[in-house]
Amino acid sequence: ATVEIWTDGASDGKTGGIGGWGVVLKAGDKVKELSGQEPEATNNRMELRAAIEGLYALNKPCKVRLVSDSEYVVKSMTEGWIDRWQRTGWMNAGKKPVANKDLWMELLDASEPHEVEWVHVRGHADDEMNNRADELAVAAKTGEPVENVVQATEDPDDICIHDIPRQRCHVCSGR
Repeated sequence: ATVEIWTDGASDGKTGGIGGWGVVLKAGDKVKELSGQEPEATNNRMELRAAIEGLYALNKPCKVRLVSDSEYVVKSMTEGWIDRWQRTGWMNAGKKPVANKDLWMELLDASEPHEVEWVHVRGHADDEMNNRADELAVAAKTGEPVENVVQATEDPDDICIHDIPRQRCHVCSGR
């Protein structure tokens, strides 16, 4: 069976500011929602963070259909951009360092155990789950609480005995 993941990011602008990300995971008839906030983030960083967190939420290798309204994320993974960046030492076509290299590397790590189909949808259109991921991202950015959503935390005290963030630890989080 395929796990479906819808992701979205939101920020206060391209130059940085408070950002939020939202994820909707669906496996069969089970749905789980995740969101989080970062104090200094661009929209692209939040789009990447959403995809990373959605994939990290899976506790075993899965066949995944990851849906995003970010062409930046989807095209990078489907049109060979990320492969080219790795071959060129993380330099873009303009011979400049690739933006968000840290998150691209994390996304590669998060996607590695899975068979991921990357799907682009138009943002704010007819995709109900993409719209929900957007709502979660915007709510996280503004700090609004959303019922039944697992909130990510940057609290350094939230590290488990396995030395990883508690929400990512399959033992300590009970997933």
